[in-house]
Amino acid sequence: MKEVRRYLEDRLGKYSFYFEDLKSGFIYGYNEHIKMTSAGCMKLPVAMAVIKDVEEGKLSLDDLVLLESRDRVEGSGILKHLNSREYTVNELVIVMLVESDNTATQKLVSLIGFEELKAKFEEMGLNDTTMNDMPGSPINLTTSFDLSLCWKLLKEERYLSKEHSRYIIELLKSENKKKKTGFYLDESLKHKIASKAGDMQGVENDTTLIELQKGDFIFTIMSADIPNSVYGLVSLAKSGKMIWDGITYNWK
Repeated sequence: MKEVRRYLEDRLGKYSFYFEDLKSGFIYGYNEHIKMTSAGCMKLPVAMAVIKDVEEGKLSLDDLVLLESRDRVEGSGILKHLNSREYTVNELVIVMLVESDNTATQKLVSLIGFEELKAKFEEMGLNDTTMNDMPGSPINLTTSFDLSLCWKLLKEERYLSKEHSRYIIELLKSENKKKKTGFYLDESLKHKIASKAGDMQGVENDTTLIELQKGDFIFTIMSADIPNSVYGLVSLAKSGKMIWDGITYNWK
């Protein structure tokens, strides 16, 4: 993991990195508590907060939600292109996680409210994660440690039920756009990876859970002030390959 740090230190931009082996307890971090722009990675803790509300009986995954033209949000996702119609909460969660849909995200956040979301983040122990509720300000902040903690809570079933923890993991395993930290991995390995990526101008992020027979591994890489998206993608892809090689050759 020191090689990953040295590599990132030599790259243009700013980087944050956290790695944990859940079996042995080995951890390695680099700027892991520094707040950085979350981009689409914020959708992972948002999904956990929404489903916690479901478990508490405040929502149902089968509840119907009307999505109108005024709910459309620019950025990633397909819903902004579709006509007004009703969706279930479950459908919005799926589209938010699998397609990283911004419209679905904002609708779900409006359903539970920013104060409820903040309370849920605190319950999870995400001490450095904040979602901005100011109109026209899309900058949300988190850390590589907090994003990694989300996976740990899901894997160890410490926040959501076993069923719902597994549901989120499997949804993010099925998401097939593993083109960041998983880019250089063989296709046969990618079904073992659950990940949530995020990007915007100057930012490329990826947070990942790898489930293997030898153990479960969590890592997150975040970036800021990178020259362009291709440069950031290369940084994350090479780092991901180095992490995978480390798991392959240094863990039994």
